[in-house]
Amino acid sequence: MSAERIAAAVLGSGSWGTTFAAVLADAGCEVRLWGRDAEVADQVNASRRNEKRLPGIDLPAGIRATTDAAEALAGAGLVVVAVPSQVAGETLTELRRAVAPDAVAVSLMKGVELSTDRRMSEVVAESLGLAPERVAVVSGPNLAREIAHRQPTATVVSCADDDVARYVARACSSSYFRPYTNRDVVGVELCGAVKNVIALAVGIAQGRGFGYNTTATVITRGLVEITRLGLALGADAETFPGLAGMGDLVATCSSPLSRNHTLGKHIGQGLSLDDAIAATGGTAEGVKSCRSVLELARKVGVDMPITAGVVAVLHEGMPVDEMARGLLSRPQKAEGVSAER
Repeated sequence: MSAERIAAAVLGSGSWGTTFAAVLADAGCEVRLWGRDAEVADQVNASRRNEKRLPGIDLPAGIRATTDAAEALAGAGLVVVAVPSQVAGETLTELRRAVAPDAVAVSLMKGVELSTDRRMSEVVAESLGLAPERVAVVSGPNLAREIAHRQPTATVVSCADDDVARYVARACSSSYFRPYTNRDVVGVELCGAVKNVIALAVGIAQGRGFGYNTTATVITRGLVEITRLGLALGADAETFPGLAGMGDLVATCSSPLSRNHTLGKHIGQGLSLDDAIAATGGTAEGVKSCRSVLELARKVGVDMPITAGVVAVLHEGMPVDEMARGLLSRPQKAEGVSAER
């Protein structure tokens, strides 16, 4: 990959897209940020702020925002995708002609596509017409607002092609953002998708007033669910105790900055799903992806009781207390990932 200054287009001007645009700019990239909200684009360009998504945060000077996707993508060697996962396919297909055939794409999205069970890197590759080895995934303990404040963190850049992974890592490496690389795209993406579901479960438990023992139990058993699903789909076992697995899971399940955790807490306090979404200020990724994750698990014969409980509470009307009773009354068994399920 060339050592020249990298021209990057970031698709999606939400909190994570805007934050990652700032990371890239701080790392020395020339960055164009695309979104549909003209007010956001004008504000980024005029005052280096995105008050709607990152209030109070000053953005670096190296970001140019636009509502014109062709303008954002023109000459971009790096295309970063940070749009809502369930509309990614439709959005990217519309932009396919504007993406250079030799571009590298990066998925920041965390989810599994409903009805197709495709991982987000697969959606990106197919929608943009890129070879899978030209698509990388960035995932880890990366809460947007903390990174926007330039608090130190690390992440994983995963790609089947080591050179592409290193190229993306170089593009986003800075004094506060440290990327590590690996090849386990399947494992990294599944960690990112399922941890949102587990964070909903932790939030639900805390909303009911349960304490740290319950939180630790849900996080630990949630990691078992993530690991079992990943191994069944060919992932590397080393991914799950790492940054993309346990690291991201702990951050998402512990922080009030996590929308999934916050929305789950509202559910645990007795709000309906619609009211919880309103109280959170919008939906959370796990609300939609929990059903596709469960569907995928059932296809490959992996039992995911916490995930199933979240689906039942959010989408099937199960009372929260019934979910708790159901999980605790399951047959006793050995603890490990490889134990009989």
